[in-house]
Amino acid sequence: MDPDKKTSTLREGFLVKRGHVVHNWKARWFVLMPDKLLYYKYEGGKRDSCQRGKILLKDCVLTCPFLDCENRPLVFKLQTVNGVDHFLEACSREERDEWAADITAAVDRLRAADGGKMTNQEEPDGSQLHNIDLSKVLDSMYDVHSGMKMSTHVEQGSSYSNCFSGSAVVDWLVFMQLVLTRVEAVTLASALLEEGFLRTVGLKSVEALRTAGLSEQFMDDSTALYSFSENLKKRGSVKAETSLSAVELSGKVIKRGFLLKQGHRRKNWKVRLFVLRSEPAFLHYYDPTKDDLSPAGGFSLRSCLVSSLDDNGVPSGVKGNIQGNLFKIITHSDTHYFIQAPTQQEKMDWIDAIREQT
Repeated sequence: MDPDKKTSTLREGFLVKRGHVVHNWKARWFVLMPDKLLYYKYEGGKRDSCQRGKILLKDCVLTCPFLDCENRPLVFKLQTVNGVDHFLEACSREERDEWAADITAAVDRLRAADGGKMTNQEEPDGSQLHNIDLSKVLDSMYDVHSGMKMSTHVEQGSSYSNCFSGSAVVDWLVFMQLVLTRVEAVTLASALLEEGFLRTVGLKSVEALRTAGLSEQFMDDSTALYSFSENLKKRGSVKAETSLSAVELSGKVIKRGFLLKQGHRRKNWKVRLFVLRSEPAFLHYYDPTKDDLSPAGGFSLRSCLVSSLDDNGVPSGVKGNIQGNLFKIITHSDTHYFIQAPTQQEKMDWIDAIREQT
């Protein structure tokens, strides 16, 4: 982020955002600017330098709390001047209310500076597509008779087999009447790409995914190449170190927040909602993208060791292009958890809070 943008940043942190095309939830890093809300994806433990989208704040209407999302009481809704609804979830009521207050203040300042002239600059975000089941779209693309036809393509002297061009995908989506326009087709294909159903092949499509905005990741181009993902099977998640019981979930909640956790098997980094409890002292983590109210894992803090990891270089056992602010927890059974906080201050706050319970 350049210095000018950094000085105008009002607030930043993790929120969980509901998608427009398919109504699933994704953890994103949000940055509140005076006139817009930007959001980014974390890749391999580090924030992507390219924004995934933006929400223009001029004449927005904020609803907080927004209680229509079942099992998600910490959601607030932001409606743009064009009537596009954005649903965002915080990690706690305090965080939710602070985000809502800061966004409302930004909207009020914009309104005071301008007489309320309507704007039509909202970035396309696929809002014209409602509740499309991406799995069904993928099944249709796979269909041996009417689906996408794969062949060998050449890009800049290199040959790629079993792939198709971006323009061929757009043609197919329009022809199959899954969308009405080519713009909608690009948005839908971008959603398939973001969900991992499609993958980039060759330099041109890889570069577009890295640098383009959310609605322009997929290229309507005969020389940009794509293919189906090589691995669409869902992998099993790591089981909790100990079986979860009502007793360990009965303790008083001491601290909540979004942190990044390195997986035990795949060593990839995922945003998790961590909840620290006392009496009994347990640390649980939840998958914020799922509506499941039960933890994805957790462990007793009895006899645990927690330590800060230096940000100079990558410590042993840590994988990925990490952002920093790392700490490690070693459990009583010698299981090592590597965790990454968004800021140095949050790292130290978590370490102090955990140590008080060990």
